[in-house]
Amino acid sequence: MTVYTGHYNATTGRIAIIVSRFNAEITTNLVAGAQDTLLRHNVSSEQIDVVWVPGAFEIPGMVHRLLALNKYDGVITLGAVIRGETDHYQYISGETVKGISQLALTSSVPVVFGVLTTDTVEQAQARAGGKAGNEGSAVAEDLLEMMDVNAQVQSR
Repeated sequence: MTVYTGHYNATTGRIAIIVSRFNAEITTNLVAGAQDTLLRHNVSSEQIDVVWVPGAFEIPGMVHRLLALNKYDGVITLGAVIRGETDHYQYISGETVKGISQLALTSSVPVVFGVLTTDTVEQAQARAGGKAGNEGSAVAEDLLEMMDVNAQVQSR
């Protein structure tokens, strides 16, 4: 029996972080958390590209474009969609999740989901470096683990 277990290391390869500029007071903290975690796990800043897009809806399209370049070994998606008084929240969050999920399923490299979907700004702040930690940091660890497992499985 072969067991594959990922570790938090990616000393080679390129990582793309795609982040929504909408709700920048939240997403800036998510990016900082992701970058800090990657750097603490021996990923050099030269291995990281950060791509800002206008909103969460644009994230899947940019993931698709970057994956087509075949130069990334992993992709982190970050954003914040906060419920408002209209149905806009449901449409944006639903389509963003579907788009990123589809790309994660069809890509040969790991794509991880770090788009917050919260009811309030306070909940988003708590998940972007507040009481609930930093989701950017958590998904950066997820990506490192998935990149390592991916490399193990491909080399077998």
